[in-house]
Amino acid sequence: MPSRPTMHDVARLAEVSTKTVSRVVNDEPRVDPLTRERVVQAIATLGFQRNEQARSLRPGQRSTLIGMVTGDLGNPFYSAIARGIDEVGRLHGYLLLSSSSEEQPARERQLIETLLRHNVDGLLIVPAAGDHRYLTPTMLTDVPLLVIDRPITEEHAFDTVVLENRQGAFEAVTALIQAGHRRIGVIEGDSEVYTGSERMQGYFSALKHAGITPEASLVRRGFHGGSQAERATHDLLNHPEPPTAIFATNNRIAVGVLSGMKGTGTWLPLACFDDFELADMLPVPVTVVTYDAAEMGRSAAELLFARLNGLAGEPVTKSLPVQVHTYPAVRS
Repeated sequence: MPSRPTMHDVARLAEVSTKTVSRVVNDEPRVDPLTRERVVQAIATLGFQRNEQARSLRPGQRSTLIGMVTGDLGNPFYSAIARGIDEVGRLHGYLLLSSSSEEQPARERQLIETLLRHNVDGLLIVPAAGDHRYLTPTMLTDVPLLVIDRPITEEHAFDTVVLENRQGAFEAVTALIQAGHRRIGVIEGDSEVYTGSERMQGYFSALKHAGITPEASLVRRGFHGGSQAERATHDLLNHPEPPTAIFATNNRIAVGVLSGMKGTGTWLPLACFDDFELADMLPVPVTVVTYDAAEMGRSAAELLFARLNGLAGEPVTKSLPVQVHTYPAVRS
């Protein structure tokens, strides 16, 4: 892999001293404008990034830091992944730096650039929806990057750990069909996100396998989080021919669905990709797709450290299994 560009490299390309490069990088005065422009162009060409820890590290020494960028650390799914990564990191003597992109592509890029400037030895990200072509070898230099939960499908491939999203959704919807339901509504957050797309494919595949023609009027796409899912549930329940069961593509949507059912006083069987608290204490049967999110983090971290320890070869994708379980309705 290419080595990380240094100030000496920038100085050589711009034909200036390293002191001049340092002044430009630190935005100091007394630099000729034309000289400053040459240095800025050289920085862009080489992909140079200031290393905040460089003065504290000897040549060849590792920082013993790994960085993680997820969508929302407040989500138990992401915090469990972080816990699994941290467990493996501590075994290798590493500290995990965690941050949240809040599903904003611009913030995600800023966080990744910041972690690289702080000399992390490896990166793990749950990518936000958007363009990731900026993750070039020049930008990353010798820092391995591992993708979790949502593959990046652009020109640069990376090691990836995902769940069996499509199969889990297929089995959850099939459980509703086997319970006698043929009008099954679905509420989904974002079809542009890999997990949402895969789970919707699982929903449609289950209907097709059972000989059920999908009805567009029972499909609600683009409803993020609880409050939006609650509104979508009201809409479905007010349909002239409402569904007899609902599939939610994640746990936060499921909570919104339950709020919508409570608000209308109409309780339907629910299937959800993700388990969630109190799912076993509801007045309706709840089918959940379960998995070990911490194990997902551990698997990702183990692959990252294998790369740090010299594992070569093409990027690999690991798909982790899921299970489907139905909680019976609790009768008062």
